[in-house]
Amino acid sequence: MTAATDSMTKASSYPPASIAMHWITALVIAAVFATIEIRGYYPRGSEMRDFLTASHKSLGMLVLLLVLIRINLIAGKSAPPIVPAPPAWQNTLARFIHLTLYAAMIAMPILGWLMTSAKGRPIPFFGLTVAPIISPDKELAHTLEEVHEFIGNALYYVIGLHAAGALVHHYLLKDNTLLRMVRPSR
Repeated sequence: MTAATDSMTKASSYPPASIAMHWITALVIAAVFATIEIRGYYPRGSEMRDFLTASHKSLGMLVLLLVLIRINLIAGKSAPPIVPAPPAWQNTLARFIHLTLYAAMIAMPILGWLMTSAKGRPIPFFGLTVAPIISPDKELAHTLEEVHEFIGNALYYVIGLHAAGALVHHYLLKDNTLLRMVRPSR
């Protein structure tokens, strides 16, 4: 690494807490997707399917908690600058992708909570039960499930764009976009 690249990284990285929360959230979201995808390989009513469903719901609620912590960490703070500065259209696209991700990290767990409540089922959270937020309503539950599934499927693409963008910036544009979220400021 050159001295210029090293000083660029030091001067423009996210704080360690923000970096840790980003990667912890990413891992939990990966687990949310994995549990729901793997669940489909097990028959309805099987212990493993029930375990994966409960894990999916618990992890989803954890995402909501983590994103609220993340929002608190970044509130009122500006992102470290990208060096060299990208064109305005890239900044606009990045802001749109980030807002979409944050909206989804809030909406998806709430939709899951609403859907599970509408189905009249308990909402698990790692051995605890979260209170339902609406009364049972099968028709509403079905609608919420469709919306939840649609957004979940769309998120594969949004997350892919987010990751691809970071890699393009790192390997092709050779700026510090990815390094800001990998190496904390010293």
